[in-house]
Amino acid sequence: MSSLESAIVQRLWNYCHVLRDDGVSYGDYVEQLTYLLFLKMDDENVQEGGSSQIGQQYNWQSLLILDGVDSGNSLSRD
Repeated sequence: MSSLESAIVQRLWNYCHVLRDDGVSYGDYVEQLTYLLFLKMDDENVQEGGSSQIGQQYNWQSLLILDGVDSGNSLSRD
């Protein structure tokens, strides 16, 4: 595993620990992190010239402008 891959894995585990310490169950934080990874992968695909099936109000770029509670509320929307 390259150092970049190791750094990504470590960062992901750090997010898991933060969520666990905040009382989020394993199933819930796996779901949230999977969703975020999906959005990030979609964004990278768009940056490389691909297309996205995700509406602009829900894509990765829309999350980047949010802060704190707003970002959590955005992820919880139906």
